[in-house]
Amino acid sequence: MEFTAIDYTIFALLLVLSSAIGLFYALTGNRQRTVQEFLLANRDMGCLPVALSLLASFQSAVAILGVPAEIFRFGTEYWFLGCSYFLGLLIPAHIFIPVFYRLHITSTYEYLELRFNKTVRVLGTVAFIFQMVIYMGVVLYAPALALNAVTGFDLWSAVLTIGLVCTLYTTLGGLKAVIWTDVFQTLVMLAGQVAVIVVGAWRVGGMARVWRVAEQEGKISGIDLDPNPLERHTFWSLAVGGIFMMLSLYGVNQAQVQRYLSARSEREAKLSCYAVFPCQQIVLCLSCLTGLVMFVYDREHPLAPGQRPASSDQLVLYFVMDVLQDLPGLPGLFVACLFSGALSTISSAFNSLATVTMEDLVRPHLPGLSESRATLLSKLLALGYGLLCLGMAYVSSMLGPVLQAAISIFGMVGGPLLGLFCLGMFFPCANPTGAVVGLLAGLVMAFWIGIGSFVHGTGGAKGTANSTALPPVGNLSTVLATTLLPTTSAPPSPTGLQRFYSLSYMWYSAHNSTTVIVVGVLVSLLTGPTPAAALDPRTISPVLPQLLCCLPPKIRRWLCCGGADVAQAPGHADATEKSKGVPNGLPHPGPDRQEEEEGHGYIRNSGAPICAVQETSF
Repeated sequence: MEFTAIDYTIFALLLVLSSAIGLFYALTGNRQRTVQEFLLANRDMGCLPVALSLLASFQSAVAILGVPAEIFRFGTEYWFLGCSYFLGLLIPAHIFIPVFYRLHITSTYEYLELRFNKTVRVLGTVAFIFQMVIYMGVVLYAPALALNAVTGFDLWSAVLTIGLVCTLYTTLGGLKAVIWTDVFQTLVMLAGQVAVIVVGAWRVGGMARVWRVAEQEGKISGIDLDPNPLERHTFWSLAVGGIFMMLSLYGVNQAQVQRYLSARSEREAKLSCYAVFPCQQIVLCLSCLTGLVMFVYDREHPLAPGQRPASSDQLVLYFVMDVLQDLPGLPGLFVACLFSGALSTISSAFNSLATVTMEDLVRPHLPGLSESRATLLSKLLALGYGLLCLGMAYVSSMLGPVLQAAISIFGMVGGPLLGLFCLGMFFPCANPTGAVVGLLAGLVMAFWIGIGSFVHGTGGAKGTANSTALPPVGNLSTVLATTLLPTTSAPPSPTGLQRFYSLSYMWYSAHNSTTVIVVGVLVSLLTGPTPAAALDPRTISPVLPQLLCCLPPKIRRWLCCGGADVAQAPGHADATEKSKGVPNGLPHPGPDRQEEEEGHGYIRNSGAPICAVQETSF
C-alpha cells in the first residue's frame, strides 16, 4: 500500500495547478485591488462556476470518506437524503437569495443589523467565527490522519502542504481564485470517484452484479415511513429533516451566500442554485455506489483480520488502496480527489472568515478606512486565518477522544443561525430582544442535546450512535461526519432524559431553528413587537406578502404580530425591487441614482403596504 512516483506526481499536480490559479488572478485583471474584487470576485461570476463552487464546498473530504462507509455499514437508506435537495435548494433560490442580493450586502450578518440591531449582528458573527475556526482545523487534520494510517503518507507533511497551498491561493487570488480552484477540484473529485467505482465494479463482475449481491444481502433499503423522531434514519428524517440541514448550509451560511453574491445578477445567482441540484444528486449517487462496490468487493476479497480498519473513516482508503494497487496513478488520483475536497472546504472557510471579520467587526469601527488599506487588511485576515487553521489542526491532533465533541461544535451553530434569519425574514413582529434571547436559547438547546448525545452515547434509538459517517452539511450531521474513534455497538433502549438525547441527528437543525423562532416570537410579543413604521421592508422575504395576502385579515394580523399590513417606512425602497444585476446598495439613492434605477426596470411603491404588493420574484 505504498505510493509510487506517478501517484506523488498526480498529487503534486493538484497542488501546483491550484496555486497557479491563485497566482493568475493575483497578477491579472484588477489584481484584487478592491475589497469587492477580493471578497466578492467583483460580482461578475457566471452561474456555472458558482454552482460548481457551491458543490465543492458541500463535497468535503469528510463526505468522500464518510458517505461510502455509511452505505457499506447500513445500506442505501441514506440515499433518500437526495429527496431533501430539491426544496433545500429551491427555498434559498426564491426566499434567501432575493433578500441578500437586493440589499447589496457583503456579509450575511449585515442583514441582522438592518433587520434588528448591531448587537444581533455581532452575536451572529461571533457564533459563525467560532463555528468555522473549530471546524477548519479538523477538516484538514482528519483526512490526513486517515490517509497516514492507511498509506503511510506523512501526516504533517500533508497537513502543512495542503494548509499552506490553500492559504497561498486564497490570500493572493481572493474569491475569484477560490471559485475557479473549486471548479478544478470538483472535476478532480468526480474523476477520482468514477475511477474507483469503475475499477471496483469491473473486479467483482460489473455494476449489475454489485446491485444484485447488495440486494440479496439486504443492503438495498426500502422506504421506512416510521414517524418516530428517535429513529436514526427514516424517510421522514432524511427527506424532511434534511431540508433544514440544507437550508442551514445553502440558505444562510456565509461561505455559500458569498458565492451567490459574487454572481453578476440575481438571476445568475438563482440559476447557480438550480444548477447545483443535479450535480449534488450525481455526487450522492457516486458516493453511494462506491459504498455498494466496497461491500461486494469486501465479501469476495476480504482483508485479513489484522488488516481491518480500526474506524469507519478508513474503510474507503483501505478499499481504494487494495483495488487500485496494481494500477499506477489511480491511487494518487483518489488522494488528489480526497484533498481536493479538503482544499475546497478550507478555502471557503478562509475567505468567508476574512469577509465577516472585515465587514462586521473591523469596518464598523474604522469607517474612514481607505479602499487600498481595507483590501490589504482583508488579505492579511485571510492569511491569518490560514495560519490559524494549521494551529487548529495541531490542536485537533491533541484532542484524542474529545475530537468528536470538538467537531460537533460546528454543527451546533448552524441550526440556531438558520432560525435567527428565518425569524427576521418571516416574522415582522420580531424585535432585537426576541432575536437575542431566541438565538441564545437555540444555542443552549443545541449544545445540550449535542453534548448530551455524545456523553451518553446516544443519537438515534436504532443503530449506532450518531458518530457514523455523514456528509458535510451546515449542522450536526456535518459534525458527526467521520469519527476517529472506533465504532460502537447499538446502545440499549433509552429511558428518561436519554430519550431526549436520542433524537435523530437529522432533526437537530429543525429542532434548534424552531427553538429560536418560537422563543424569539414569544419574547417579542411580551416585550412589544417591532412597530410597522420601524420595519425596513427590504429585510422581509418578498414571498411573505403573497403568502399573507392569501389569508383572512384576522389571521394576517395575528401572523404579523400586531404589525398587520406592514407599511413601508418613509425613505425605504420597496422590498420587491428588481435589481436585474444593478447593485441596490444600502445607502438610499439620490434623485439621479433613483432615475437611473427606474430606467433599469425598478418598481417603486414607497407608500404601499407590504401586503398590497402583488409582484414578487417567485
